Amino acid sequence: MNCTRNIDKYLKKYAVSPMRPLLAASIAGVEQAIVIPSLAESSSLFRTLSCIAANPSGELRRTLVVCVVNNHRPTIASKEEIRDNQVTLNILKELLFGRKSYTDGPDVLEVDIQRIAGSGLRLGCIDASSADVEIPGRDGGVGTARKIGMDAALTVLNGQGPGGGVISCLDADTLVMENYIAAVQTHFSRSADPAAVTGYAHLKPADPRLLAAICCYEIFLRAYVMGLSFAGSPYAFHAIGSTMSCTAQAYAAVRGMNRRTAAEDFHFLDKLAKLRKVGHIGTTTVFPSSRPSDRVPFGTGQRMLRFLTGGTEDYRLYDPRIFGILREWLSGMEADPDRGTEAILKAARKIHPDLRTYLDLSRFKMNWPVLRRNCPDAEHLRRQFHVWFDGLKTLRLVHHFSRSAFPPVPMFEGLNGLFERMGQAIPSIKEIHAGILQPDMQFRILEELRSHFPES
Repeated sequence: MNCTRNIDKYLKKYAVSPMRPLLAASIAGVEQAIVIPSLAESSSLFRTLSCIAANPSGELRRTLVVCVVNNHRPTIASKEEIRDNQVTLNILKELLFGRKSYTDGPDVLEVDIQRIAGSGLRLGCIDASSADVEIPGRDGGVGTARKIGMDAALTVLNGQGPGGGVISCLDADTLVMENYIAAVQTHFSRSADPAAVTGYAHLKPADPRLLAAICCYEIFLRAYVMGLSFAGSPYAFHAIGSTMSCTAQAYAAVRGMNRRTAAEDFHFLDKLAKLRKVGHIGTTTVFPSSRPSDRVPFGTGQRMLRFLTGGTEDYRLYDPRIFGILREWLSGMEADPDRGTEAILKAARKIHPDLRTYLDLSRFKMNWPVLRRNCPDAEHLRRQFHVWFDGLKTLRLVHHFSRSAFPPVPMFEGLNGLFERMGQAIPSIKEIHAGILQPDMQFRILEELRSHFPES
């Protein structure tokens, strides 16, 4: 089977070294794997596993949950992180081999552990924390941890299930619904998508300051994807690690997960989107944590910290006019891609001079003749254009315009401007033009965005 050959080729050439064995009681009949990297997460991982364990027993039987407990060497990782990881590893091994679990932690942790032990959850564990198996200092953190787990999952799936089997990603502090496994499996059994992202909603904090911070961040994320969707970009999807799923075949085709410390999810999905459309699984929701964190240079945790120290500076969105320019650029290339370089650049300048400037910076004049020469017809050329003008180039274009002609605008003014361009109207948002709202009102607006624009 060609699918199996491609996976075998990947495992031989690109998979991580098998120096960290996968511990599991059984791997027979696995059609789906869920990979969870864990760094000093003993207080949250077992709540996540408990949520997964609440899925129906039939779904649990064909699913393996792979926990990758990881850290760098002691000179990089703290003693507290390493100690916490050893607690996690000990509990996981007790669960794996059916021994009675014991913790010195709070009662709620013991309740979660006993719930896991009494379920049909199939657990796997990889030790990337103990001496001599830590993640090397030269490698990224979460990207490498995901890769270790996803590569191991690839060997377990063995071509079973749609697309050779399905690999999903969660984080150790992300909760899921009781239909999570079934929703992911059903999506891939009914579609040809190489990858998909589930609906998400950050957990609502009780602290008003944290609530304001997560509302501000999630509104920003959703507005960006709404803008890309309005523009007709094939990269209009959220790149959040705990929402990602892909087929084993697609995973091998893009040479697996990268080893980045941060934005590993963005770059991974960016590669998958070049195979075919990234789908959306709207029949279930995952609930990422909204806690502040300084582990990575950007992302939810870092954005929360920045908000708490910077306050109102984060109440900004990209100017909606940027997405209008992007829409005109993309629609022109879709309608007539088979044109010479100068004709395209002239049209780009007519749309906006800064678009021409950006294309020059992106070496369009050098790359386009090569793409055009290697494509036999307009349809192939159209596809190769979107491979070249990918999610990263799209984001860089938005940043380029934000630094030049269209600086960021106040958040709620930007939302209204975006809705106007989209031909949409949400009354509770339309009444707001400027200023910073109370956290409860911000959360109400966020819930309306989640409801009206679920794929954003």
